[in-house]
Amino acid sequence: MPPEPEECAAIEVQHLTKEFRIHHRGSIKQAFLRRLGGKDHIEPFTALNDITFSVPHGQTLAVVGRNGSGKSTLLGLLARVYKPTSGSVRLAAPGGGPPRVAPLLELGAGFHHELTGLENIGFYGALLGMNAKQLRERTEAIVEFAELTQKVDTPLYGWNDGAKLRLGFSIAVHTDPDILLVDEVLAVGDEAFQNKCYRLIAELQANQKTILFVSHDLAVVERVAQRILWLNQGVIEMDGSVAEVLAAYRAASV
Repeated sequence: MPPEPEECAAIEVQHLTKEFRIHHRGSIKQAFLRRLGGKDHIEPFTALNDITFSVPHGQTLAVVGRNGSGKSTLLGLLARVYKPTSGSVRLAAPGGGPPRVAPLLELGAGFHHELTGLENIGFYGALLGMNAKQLRERTEAIVEFAELTQKVDTPLYGWNDGAKLRLGFSIAVHTDPDILLVDEVLAVGDEAFQNKCYRLIAELQANQKTILFVSHDLAVVERVAQRILWLNQGVIEMDGSVAEVLAAYRAASV
């Protein structure tokens, strides 16, 4: 069973619904008719439908589900990329104040590809709330953790996806967040780098940081998560222990 909501949870989601408006452009003939005064056919799509859950401070919650189940939409709402259609999202630091939130939602989000890696550390780090003093103190550790010393002075447009992911992950975790939001990039790079990521995640967990991550990799979920939320077509199918939810999810996927 999911934990009972606490007085000041790190993440509190109440009756959250998010709808998008899908434009159907149709055929060439229909497009021509619209030029003569017709309109696009607009169809509402409900990505999340009246979901409620909370995450206590210090817990690591994995969100699983098939493509289109609403996982990334949920992360976008928690990161304030989207506004809810209805319902509410509340994030809090321990003690109830505004939290430091580090979202790592997609490849390249928050980066400027014409800038060097070093310049992007300053740009993205500031975006995540680091001040100039913190950036000066943490830049070397960010570069070393991401293993990018040889290319940090080159523009990002020449980097491969793995290098960009390592940089984004390293910046996010070095902001000392209260809440870390991660979409599909919890462990990137080769095996040695992935093990380093796991050690850092374990350190964040030991320091009672709250982590919410989305992943299709059930081995990662099993290794890192302390609880699983299973989304299915925009609603909560199951919320509970790792063993319980994974067993049901795997059975449903056969």
